[in-house]
Amino acid sequence: MTDMTLEGVRDRPRGQAATLHDVAREAGVSLATASRVLNGSERKVAESYRERVEDAAARLGYSANLSAQATAKGTSAIIALLVADIADPYFGQIASGVARGADEAGLVVTIAITDRDPQREVKLVRALRGQRPRGLILAASRSTETPTAELQQELDALSSAGGRVVALGPGGGDVRTVMIDNRGGAHALATALAGRGYRSAIILAAHEGVRTSDDRVAGFTAGFTAAGGAVARVYRGSLTRESGVRMMVDAIDDGVEAGTVVFGVTDVIAIGALTGVRSSARTVGGDIAVAGFDDIPTGRDVTPALTTVRVPLEEVGYQTLRAAVDADWQLDADALSLSIEVRESTPPRLAT
Repeated sequence: MTDMTLEGVRDRPRGQAATLHDVAREAGVSLATASRVLNGSERKVAESYRERVEDAAARLGYSANLSAQATAKGTSAIIALLVADIADPYFGQIASGVARGADEAGLVVTIAITDRDPQREVKLVRALRGQRPRGLILAASRSTETPTAELQQELDALSSAGGRVVALGPGGGDVRTVMIDNRGGAHALATALAGRGYRSAIILAAHEGVRTSDDRVAGFTAGFTAAGGAVARVYRGSLTRESGVRMMVDAIDDGVEAGTVVFGVTDVIAIGALTGVRSSARTVGGDIAVAGFDDIPTGRDVTPALTTVRVPLEEVGYQTLRAAVDADWQLDADALSLSIEVRESTPPRLAT
């Protein structure tokens, strides 16, 4: 350690955090140069100076004052991500994609959980506005076509302060949107299942009003009916494995004929349905077939492996991050294309 370092450490009272002035003095550079290196300035700094400043900051344990940066720049180096339930692998994979993009952009991700409660969502957005995030991503399952008036007011205020709002699904006002073709994907799945000989289906879904679920119910029903099948019943619950078990047991108690295919509007629900089938002393596949939507990794590992609609969830998250930070962003629709993954949980009903 140099004499300058010792001097700088002695000059600071014990327990006091290092300041930008301390780092500049330690590195032997101007305050402006240290600020450009550590506060994310777009102005270039010579590599030798950058190394000196970063080494000095590390030795002194300096960390940038994010609040001060946000005040100076209008926004902070934060991306706020709102999800319904971080324990759901669907949102976990989206968050992974957001984090990857944020790391590339030198940003930090803050995650908040809405529990699909509109009032909680408003409160969270209001609180997050205080952090002046660079962008806010609404990835929670929505129950309406557009945000409520109260939520829209908060989103408009965030946009006016310099943050960019991105919605996974329909948005409103000055909001960029990233759309998953839930209706089209479910329609294609239903058509594929009908092509494998299935003529009777049961759907396990969320409560009415959850937009993602409702779109998948509508798409599957339209596709299955058009292909000559019939949806016998729709059961409603929540988007959890436990709800999938309960709905499946209820359906079997009401009567499920062999050869019926059960469509869970998410893989999580469908995996719960597998358990429900077995707990009722029925078998998955040749007796009761089961399909899902999303293609989470667990669906490939269960036995039998789950037929599903593959959604590139990490890419979805990455796209929402790019939408939040890129001034000239355009949605890469090809990157979000869906595909049908037919596996052992829906064996063919017709001879091939």
